Amino acid sequence: MASGPFLELAIRLKELADAAGATLIVNDRADIARLAGAGLHVGQEDLAPDAARSIVGNAAVLGLSTHTSAQIDAAVLGPVDYVAVGPVFGTNTKDTGYEAVGFEALRHASEQARPRGLPVVAIGGITLERAVEVVSAGADALAVITDLIAGGDPEARVRAYRERLRKVGRV
Repeated sequence: MASGPFLELAIRLKELADAAGATLIVNDRADIARLAGAGLHVGQEDLAPDAARSIVGNAAVLGLSTHTSAQIDAAVLGPVDYVAVGPVFGTNTKDTGYEAVGFEALRHASEQARPRGLPVVAIGGITLERAVEVVSAGADALAVITDLIAGGDPEARVRAYRERLRKVGRV
């Protein structure tokens, strides 16, 4: 999306997020995140966390995608507010160029991030059926795309996730 319409959309989404008590996080675009007053998520091929933080400021939420133990180890030492790990399972949503990392990477991320007060976000191939297993392996949060929209009723699917995770004391 071109920058102008993207910024307009981000500002509108930020208003909606604020009204709902939610946090808007923009993917990859530090400039848009800063101008919209949103958080930012960057990947390994995007701005380095130090550079991203200098753009969005200290108050903004900043997250970083990781795919290997070395990336996780580096991420927890940076100026990030959460560490995303994935793809946990195979996914067709986004080709990261990385194979599925599985539960071992989630456990490693949890061991490294928790002592620093950083939550771990699992991403990639997450489904309702796998959700409990994923949080049990160390995820504090789940990033879900395909499984929310595939059935045509994302709101109902979010409720199903909340109920499933509530039963195991994770919501």
